[in-house]
Amino acid sequence: MTAPAAQRPTPDTTERIRSLRDSKEERVSRAEGWRRRGPLLPALIFTIVVTQVPFLFTLYYSTQSWNLVRPGSRRFVGLQNYVDVFQDSQFWQVAINTVVLIVGTVLVSVILGLMLALLLDRAFLGRGIARTLLITPFLVTPVAAALVWKTAMFDPVFGIVNFVLSPFGVGEVDWISRFPLPAVMIALIWQWTPFMMLLILAGLQSMPRDILEAGRVDGAGAFALFRELTLPHLRRFIELGTVLGAIYLVNTFDAIYMMTQGGPGTASANLPFYIYQRAFLGFDIGQAAAMGVVVVVGTIVVATFALRLIFTSFTGREEAA
Repeated sequence: MTAPAAQRPTPDTTERIRSLRDSKEERVSRAEGWRRRGPLLPALIFTIVVTQVPFLFTLYYSTQSWNLVRPGSRRFVGLQNYVDVFQDSQFWQVAINTVVLIVGTVLVSVILGLMLALLLDRAFLGRGIARTLLITPFLVTPVAAALVWKTAMFDPVFGIVNFVLSPFGVGEVDWISRFPLPAVMIALIWQWTPFMMLLILAGLQSMPRDILEAGRVDGAGAFALFRELTLPHLRRFIELGTVLGAIYLVNTFDAIYMMTQGGPGTASANLPFYIYQRAFLGFDIGQAAAMGVVVVVGTIVVATFALRLIFTSFTGREEAA
C-alpha cells in the first residue's frame, strides 16, 4: 500500500533534509580536520615567526637607503635598491660563480655517488665498513671540513695534495690562491658525494631483482642492463638528489668564509657571501636586503619548477604502473 499523498515528503522537504545532513557531515569533517591539525599549529606559528617575519623586515629594509656608518642617512628610496642591484656588475659575476659552484658540485657529486652506489650494491667482504667510511664526510661539520681542506689538504708546503702529486712534478702550488673556486668545489664535492651515494643506493636496493635476472636471461650485457633498466629506475632518485643538493648549496657560506674569504677579489664569492660583505663589511643594509630578496625569489622560482618536474615524474611513473 502506498502512503497517502499528505504523508509523502515533498521535494522541498527532501532537499532540506539532504542539505541538513550534508551540513552536519561537513561540520564533523571540519572538526575532525581541526582536531588532526591542532597539534601542528604551534610548529606552524613558530615557523612563520622565524622565517616570514624576518623576510617582511627584509622587504621593508630593501626600500630604504641605510648605511650604518652614516647616522641619519636612512630614507625611503622605493625600488631604487633593486635597480642598483641589477646594475651591479659584481653582483652578476657573483651570480655566475654561484651557478658554477652549484652545477659543478652537484654534477660531480651525482656521478661519483652513482659510481660508489653501484659498487656498494654488490656483495663483498667488508661492505659494511666501506659504507660507514664513505658516509663519514657527510657527517663532518662544514666548518671543520673546510678547515681540514684548507690546512691539511691544500697547504702549499705541508698539504697532502702537493705531497701526493709531487712524484708527477707538481711543486708547492698554492691551490686556494690560484684556483679558489675549484678548491671550494672540491671540498663541497667531498662532503656531498656521500649524500648522493646514499640516495642512489636506496634506489638501487628498491629495484626488483627479477627484472635484472630476466634481462640477463635474454642475453643483455652489464652496460645494456644499466642503460635500459637501472638508469631509468634511478632517474627519480637522481633528480631528487640534484634538487635537494642545489637547494642546500645555494646557502653555502661556511666553506667560502673559512677557505677563501671570497677572494681573490670576488673570484670565489657566491651570493650569500656577497650579501654578507655588503651588509656587515660595507654596512649597506638597503642594498644587502634587496640582494637577499632577489636571491630568495629566484631560488623559490627555480626550486618550484624543479620540484614540479620531480612530482610529475613520480606521478607519471605511478600512473604508468
